[in-house]
Amino acid sequence: MRSTSLLLALVAASALAGCMETQGQRALAGGAAGAIIADAADQNMVAGAALGALAGGATCNAGIGGPCY
Repeated sequence: MRSTSLLLALVAASALAGCMETQGQRALAGGAAGAIIADAADQNMVAGAALGALAGGATCNAGIGGPCY
């Protein structure tokens, strides 16, 4: 069950990766993905969401996935 949830979260994040153009959109998607992955791994969802949001928001400045507008 956990591996199915994790796989679905990764597929959903990959499918939406091209749609995110602003830093806020990337942070929101990162937070959602972090919470889902943390839940699937039986970890703290709030911490997973916070780390995911930080990682998603940082991709604008790192040049990953194209520029943010």
